[in-house]
Amino acid sequence: MTLIKSISGIRGTIGGVPGDNLTPIDAVKFAAAYGMWLKEENPGKEKLRMVIGRDARISGEMIQELVIHTLIGLGIDVVKLDLSTTPTVEVAVPLEGADGGIILTASHNPKQWNALKLLNHKGEFIDAVQGNKILELAEGDEFVFADIDQLGKLSLNEAYIDTHIDEVLKLPLVDARAIKEARFRVVVDGVNSTGGIAIPRLLERLGVEAIKLYCEPNGHFPHNPEPLKEHLTDISDLVVEEKADLGIVVDPDVDRLAFISEDGEMFGEEYTLVACADYVLSKTPGNTVSNMSSTRALKDITQKHGGSYQASAVGEVNVVSLMKETNAVIGGEGNGGIIYPELHYGRDALVGVALFLSLLAEKKIKVSELRAGYPSYFMSKKKIALTPQIDVDAVLKTMEERYKDEEISTVDGVKIDFPENWVHLRKSNTEPIIRVYTEAKSQQEADGLADRIMEEIKGVIG
Repeated sequence: MTLIKSISGIRGTIGGVPGDNLTPIDAVKFAAAYGMWLKEENPGKEKLRMVIGRDARISGEMIQELVIHTLIGLGIDVVKLDLSTTPTVEVAVPLEGADGGIILTASHNPKQWNALKLLNHKGEFIDAVQGNKILELAEGDEFVFADIDQLGKLSLNEAYIDTHIDEVLKLPLVDARAIKEARFRVVVDGVNSTGGIAIPRLLERLGVEAIKLYCEPNGHFPHNPEPLKEHLTDISDLVVEEKADLGIVVDPDVDRLAFISEDGEMFGEEYTLVACADYVLSKTPGNTVSNMSSTRALKDITQKHGGSYQASAVGEVNVVSLMKETNAVIGGEGNGGIIYPELHYGRDALVGVALFLSLLAEKKIKVSELRAGYPSYFMSKKKIALTPQIDVDAVLKTMEERYKDEEISTVDGVKIDFPENWVHLRKSNTEPIIRVYTEAKSQQEADGLADRIMEEIKGVIG
């Protein structure tokens, strides 16, 4: 059982002991700290307003009510979206003129996990300085709650998924007419969370026939919710069985997106961003950004369109920061996260679906043919479980020294660039693991490099 406090929020397993797990006490304490920080950021403002939404996790309603009523107790008005998606809450914050927002989701983590993910008044994730301040407030226990006449008020707005879809369909590059004329048939795996609401509803608005798989938002995930190949055999089989044009897979909070080709093969979550960027850059040339653990193919595509590519440290807030610095027209992460600033600065599976289908409708080719037209790289994404006794920094330093003659980056963990492939080693911000990502010109080579590096790390750990 685990509780992870980081600059982006608090994440943990439900139940157990306060301070070691995400218990009601921890949820209240952290919500109070965020509310106190929001008050400090807005001195003199008579009434603060916040947006709260959640994915369909079993613990979601419990955590939601604890968080909402803690904020009301601080004198903050709350707009409750209830079942929602991470990008929907991000869109809602500025539309509501709110001062901040909280998304209750542990993203791709299994069902026993939940989290509070924190947004600023722009609907973007808070930065490191702000996050550290909230962590300090949470440790201090110096909370001041409102008196009876100053309590916050609660309002319910369950229409924001539709509002979010409206905003997506307004985008000039979303060619709704071409998508409708293409008469696509699509299988959707919503992993029994809010993607099962949002994605079929978007497809219906686009005139796409949606075949639903695991779209009941009950929080009982039918498979590991991380959208990786080994977890997606059911949708791969159903795409072929239904003779569908493609499959769409999202994670529980709908900020990650993966596609299945018509032949049941993975399009590759790394290539979600590559394809969407190819389409956007063909209409609006410019720069792109992804993180250091993402495929080189985005750089290739960007340069093909005459743009410049930059790599950031892992983490959405880092990608967004570099996108703003470089005026990137699109960016994201190789985990299937699409960030399209024309809508908002946040990973958004809904806008990713709309851009991808626009590209497919324009090219009038099969998904497998689209994938075959991109530079061919293969990635391996593995992990090593950690115990509290392991000094991760020392392990990474040892690996850095071992490969000091190669091209090394320590911006985020240790990335070793070999002439024909690379490996990126970093401690996860969301799980007690070391992530081992590799990329090469064949899957066998990528897997082999990952296995070799993992054995070396295990040798260092002892």
